[in-house]
Amino acid sequence: MAAKQPDKKNVELFALGTPRSMLLAEFGPPAVSEMRDGKKYEIYKFVQGYSAGAKAGRAVFHGAADVLTLGLWEVVGTPAEGVFSGDEMAYEVSYDKDNRIDEVIALKK
Repeated sequence: MAAKQPDKKNVELFALGTPRSMLLAEFGPPAVSEMRDGKKYEIYKFVQGYSAGAKAGRAVFHGAADVLTLGLWEVVGTPAEGVFSGDEMAYEVSYDKDNRIDEVIALKK
């Protein structure tokens, strides 16, 4: 389970001046996209995961613990990995006329 956790996203892209194309490349299409008063607003929702190194380290640890405990570690390790499935995050952004972020609001951190 540890190796299949979501990847870590670069939330530093939610900064003033970041082009919309970079957000789309990192986070995919927004959950909500709308025009208000002639200005584009979007909401990005995603699960903040873990780096490849952290996922690999956890997978190796769980594998070793399984071997050392003859499989008994599964009783503890499986529910623990369910808890560490990443954090839900959401950001609302608005863009200027050049499709660059001009405002960011963290909705869920």
